[in-house]
Amino acid sequence: MSASLPKVPRRGLARETADLIRSAIFAGGFAPGAPLREVELAAALGVSRGSVREGLALLDNEGLIHRGWHRGTSVIEITAHDVEDVYALRAALDRLAAVTARRTATADQLTELDELVDRMAEESAADAPDARLLALDITFHDHIYTAAGNQRLSRAWEAVRSQVHLFQLRRIAIGGNHYRDQLVAEHRELAALIRSGNLQTLARRAEEHVDAARRSLLADLQG
Repeated sequence: MSASLPKVPRRGLARETADLIRSAIFAGGFAPGAPLREVELAAALGVSRGSVREGLALLDNEGLIHRGWHRGTSVIEITAHDVEDVYALRAALDRLAAVTARRTATADQLTELDELVDRMAEESAADAPDARLLALDITFHDHIYTAAGNQRLSRAWEAVRSQVHLFQLRRIAIGGNHYRDQLVAEHRELAALIRSGNLQTLARRAEEHVDAARRSLLADLQG
């Protein structure tokens, strides 16, 4: 096992175990398709195999790992079929979240979206790491789902959020400059449309925002 993992601060907590393994996956410690072995993970994290097993179950529910009876547990692969599935679902979810937030967002929530875009601009200008910009990107969309005020919609987003994060990391790895060039402008436009834009324009731009990421990633996978 190549990844370096910190010890879990409180023993026996599946959620913290899942958080640390997820962070290691996002940091590249476990590549797509890499095996995740309970014994090694338990030793590295300083927890029981039961805690690791429960943590892996949480990551399985997020779609971030694959657990097979005979094949063991591994990080999901990034295939063209998976990209099509995940981004098609995300486009539908983001569209609904955005148009709903257009009607339900409070003044404070709209301000939070604007502030997140300002932070993206500051971090980008300071040449922050791509992972930091992506974290702000994901947080921006988290806020839209919160502003929409639909718990079932938020749970649907949570079900694919980790997969989106992993896929976006791959997209950035192959086209980081393009991602940086578009990041601030696209999110500033979405924030403005959610504040006072036309619903049809907002719905279209929310879908186009996702579709651009899908096309970029597919071009690499099929190239």
